[in-house]
Amino acid sequence: MRVALIQFTAGDDPAANLGPLRDMVRKAAQDGAEFVLTPEVSNIISTSRRHQQDVLHHEQDDPTLAALRYEAHALGIWLLIGSLALKTDDPDGRFANRSFMISPLGDIVARYDKIHMFDVQIDETESYRESAGYRPGDRAVVAQTEFCPIGMTVCYDMRFPHLYRALAKAGAQIITVPAAFSPVTGAAHWESLLRARAIENGVFILAPAMCGQHGSKRSTYGHSLVVSPWGEVLADAGVAPGITMVDLDLADVGRSRQRVPSLTHDREFKGP
Repeated sequence: MRVALIQFTAGDDPAANLGPLRDMVRKAAQDGAEFVLTPEVSNIISTSRRHQQDVLHHEQDDPTLAALRYEAHALGIWLLIGSLALKTDDPDGRFANRSFMISPLGDIVARYDKIHMFDVQIDETESYRESAGYRPGDRAVVAQTEFCPIGMTVCYDMRFPHLYRALAKAGAQIITVPAAFSPVTGAAHWESLLRARAIENGVFILAPAMCGQHGSKRSTYGHSLVVSPWGEVLADAGVAPGITMVDLDLADVGRSRQRVPSLTHDREFKGP
C-alpha cells in the first residue's frame, strides 16, 4: 500500500490554496500513491473570524471539497482531506473543523469533526482559543476502506489517548492525524505523542502537516510523519512543502499486536 502525505503552506484565500494542493494530489497519484492525505484546514489558515465568515462555505457548497472529490475520482485514489474549515448552522456562528475520507469514486465515505479544541496559553506571546471559532465534534469515526479500517482524528486529538484506544478497539489499523501544529509544542511533543499513539495501539499513524509561515501571526511546525505499529518513524517530511511517499505493509499491524497484545489486556478498574 503506497501512501502520500502532502505538506504545504496554506494562506487565507481558499481559492489560492486549492491550486497548489490539487497539483500535489495529482503528482502523488502519478507517482503511484493509492492513498493521499492532506493536512488539517487544507482550505484556509486565517486568524480573522470575520474574514473566514466572508470566504468559507457550508459543506454542500464548498469548492475545495467538490474539487478534491473530483480529483479522487479522476485519479482513482483514496483521499483523506485532512480537514476543511466549514460554515455550520450553529446559532453561535462557529465553524466545523471537518475531516473527509473520499473513495476512488469521489464519494464521501466518512466525515469526522475534530473533537478536542486547542484552547491553550503556550507562553506570554502565543495562545490559541480554537473553541471560540470552531464547534467540537462528539463522535469517533472509523472509515471503512478497501485497504483496512482507518480511524480519523485531527491534530490536538493526539493528546487524548482514550480516543485512539477506542478507534483501535473498533478495528482501526491506520489512524490519521492531519495537523497544523504549533512550532513550540511541535518541537517538544509532536514525534513523541505520535509514536506513543502508534505503540499503544499497534497501528500505523499517518500525520500530514502544515508547514511554514501563514501570514504575520501564524506559523506551523511541518514534519509530517509516518509511524509504524512498532513505533518506528518511517518518514519525516522536515519543514518544507512537499510530498512524502511511503510503502506500508499492513501485515505489520498483526505482527506488532501479536508481539505485544496489549489491546486484549485492558481491564476495568475503580477510580482513585
